[in-house]
Amino acid sequence: MQSFAGFSLFSVLLLMALGLAIIFGQMGVVNLAHGEFMALGAYTVYLSSTVVHTYLPALAPYYFVIAIVIAFLVAGLTGWLVEWSLIRFLYKRPLDTLLATWGLSLIMQQSFRSIFGAREVTPTLPEWLMGSFKPSESIDIPINGVFVMGLTLALTLGIWLFMYRSRIGLQMRATVQNRVMSGAAGINTRLVDRFTFSLGCGIAGVAGAAFTTIGSTGPDSGSRYIVDTFLVVVFGGTASLMGTIASAFGIAQGQSILEFFLKGTMGKVAVLMVIVLVLMIRPQGLFASKIRS
Repeated sequence: MQSFAGFSLFSVLLLMALGLAIIFGQMGVVNLAHGEFMALGAYTVYLSSTVVHTYLPALAPYYFVIAIVIAFLVAGLTGWLVEWSLIRFLYKRPLDTLLATWGLSLIMQQSFRSIFGAREVTPTLPEWLMGSFKPSESIDIPINGVFVMGLTLALTLGIWLFMYRSRIGLQMRATVQNRVMSGAAGINTRLVDRFTFSLGCGIAGVAGAAFTTIGSTGPDSGSRYIVDTFLVVVFGGTASLMGTIASAFGIAQGQSILEFFLKGTMGKVAVLMVIVLVLMIRPQGLFASKIRS
């Protein structure tokens, strides 16, 4: 059961880290508002649940899958707008980007608090996500946790195929490796940057949709995961999909197992100490990508 709890945490961290790895690893943008895009996806699912159960109750068994797609689109379009109105003026200015996205996160948190209130909310989940199954007498596995893990695996595979088997993914990787040469080859690097940022935000929205199945959503829900998400991306190696997966799995399982034997805070401290020691030896992360300057 403790190992399964680690898999559930791994799923949430990986969904968050996939979006952040695309933004931070591919663009070098420190997006401190990434957690708020996760909360935006979660609130989108909550609104979808409220609308469906109030006006379209016949769609209640099916709405959740559609709500995940809507959460991706809402967060992605919001990210597109943020890049166009703010981020594009701050490239190659990491400190300014950090401060601007921190301010954006505060604005989004206050917006959530003003619209939805300070109390945490939970959507009404369809019946097929409720309950659990027991493979043995001592193991009780919740169905919603299995669904989140399945969604995570499907999305990870989809991102890999997109990044390494599509024309747009090739343009994104080319822009990271050599922006000047990519522009000379006819790639619209500004449009690639905007699409990359919106894609990362959209994936964060999917993470928020998945999060609603295992927890309540509040104005500061996203900020609770932002530090761990940055640790996953940095520890695994920026711009490395395999490093992100391995790092998320290691950190989630480490926290889950150590918190079982130690106090919760001490477990997190122990994991952080291991990460710091590894980064002192290998500051580029576990799976560093070779990037041309």
